[in-house]
Amino acid sequence: QLQASGGGLVQPGGSLRLSCAASGRTFRDVAMAWFRQAPGKEREFVALVSRSQGIRYADSVKGRFTISMDTAGKSLYLQMSRVEPEDTAVYYCAGGSRRIVYSMLSSATAYDYWGPGTLVTVSS
Repeated sequence: QLQASGGGLVQPGGSLRLSCAASGRTFRDVAMAWFRQAPGKEREFVALVSRSQGIRYADSVKGRFTISMDTAGKSLYLQMSRVEPEDTAVYYCAGGSRRIVYSMLSSATAYDYWGPGTLVTVSS
């Protein structure tokens, strides 16, 4: 029900915009998030957006990435700026099936809907 797109090869310092399209339901009233997984590493939280609970970023991307969601709750975006080689990973969009407890918003286990991921490679 979630399909991420927009990944690709980008040079360090460049920009990229990821999109995530939802089908079958709206995520307008629940949290949506981006996670990423680099080779050999565990999946990690990147950013989340919730109309009632706000926006949150991982410290590693704060000030460089911007998350947004359309008013219908059918599309999620991640604007990536000033990317670094450490941002290389498969990026996944995720959506909750119900309201998530605030303390769990950055935990992958709290999200029930996942897309297949899109690869972002930062390299010169």
